[in-house]
Amino acid sequence: MNSKPAEPPHDFPATLSVGEVAQRSGVPVSTLHFYESKGLIASHRAPSNHRRYGRDVLRRVAFIRVAQRVGIALADIAEALATLPTSAAPSRADWARLSAGWRAELDERMAQLKKLRDTLDDCIGCGCLSIDRCRLRNPADKLSSEGPGARRLVIRRAED
Repeated sequence: MNSKPAEPPHDFPATLSVGEVAQRSGVPVSTLHFYESKGLIASHRAPSNHRRYGRDVLRRVAFIRVAQRVGIALADIAEALATLPTSAAPSRADWARLSAGWRAELDERMAQLKKLRDTLDDCIGCGCLSIDRCRLRNPADKLSSEGPGARRLVIRRAED
């Protein structure tokens, strides 16, 4: 039995052009260039001076897009990707480890959104749209002592 990993077929290129990465990932070329400028992905230059990307970049781009879709800041994504080898695609274990670090932030955002949803038709959280209602919920503008903005909608962190 041969334990050597199977090599890709000869017509299966080891690297991809920026256009091929864009097509396969569904991300515009300009976004790929932006990701590269931020150090999120890397390419090398072919003798023709065109960018070439390793196939692992497809999974890195998918990782970035999923993290962005759930609201993770690009700086936090860059910090997470910096813990991974630059020439390897993030694995399922990598995603589990890194996403676990984002769980508390996502839970806090979800709580904030739920609170906003549940009070959205009532008011903007004492900032204030309804003076007649706020006399009941915020008599004498007592929430102003907590700071500016929509104070009733602010979710306080455990460490606050």
